[in-house]
Amino acid sequence: MNRIKQLFEKKQKNILSIYFTAGFPQLNDTCDVIRELEANGIDLIEIGIPFSDPMADGPTIQESGTIALRNGMTLKVLFEQLKDIRSDVTIPLILMGYLNPIMQYGFENFCKQCKETGIDGAIIPDLPFNDYISQYKPIADKYDIKIVMLITPETSDERIRLIDQHTDGFIYMVSSASTTGAQSNFDDKKQAYFRKINGMNLRNPRLIGFGISNKATLEAAQENASGAIIGSKFITLLKESANIKEAVKALKEALSK
Repeated sequence: MNRIKQLFEKKQKNILSIYFTAGFPQLNDTCDVIRELEANGIDLIEIGIPFSDPMADGPTIQESGTIALRNGMTLKVLFEQLKDIRSDVTIPLILMGYLNPIMQYGFENFCKQCKETGIDGAIIPDLPFNDYISQYKPIADKYDIKIVMLITPETSDERIRLIDQHTDGFIYMVSSASTTGAQSNFDDKKQAYFRKINGMNLRNPRLIGFGISNKATLEAAQENASGAIIGSKFITLLKESANIKEAVKALKEALSK
């Protein structure tokens, strides 16, 4: 069974997923970040594929992507770095990136490499849903790669139902119709959106991302979904900390207050 499916069958609440950019702060930090996160109890990791025009990313993740690209990170380099990751890492791993570099690599080749490397899924924010259904889903299914789709407060109920019907990993629930970035709390409007999605009784579990950076936002996400996704906050700590261990330690501290 796909590791994402295994995770959500084993653990229905309080899942914590961390996003970081591959090749940041240094080109060869990727696997060390993954191993340190797993050692500290993280349930799922999203590995960002840096891209020059990341439309859904705020300044923090954009900067990390720019640095990673300057460091020499590419999809080819990333797969080479990850080739032995399953020798000791057991939690689900997802690649998150934009369609352009994946298409340049070749989508079937991308899925094949994910399967061979031990990657369980992919998040492609700019992949049109209709194209996913008609062109990409059959290939992803062939290699058992879960394609995770995003929903926002602007997504129609009809589209949410379609996404729920045609995916089977989890749904990435974006907290607001904006770019990524840390927030201190979720206002009443966002809370109402969370409750509305809860009331739809969707088949797939959901993780809430964008803006989670402290105990208040983490608990709000965990209360209204299966768990939370943290990206910008961890990227900032990777930049500010002396090393990866210190960054993970600082993240745990930030989420406790």
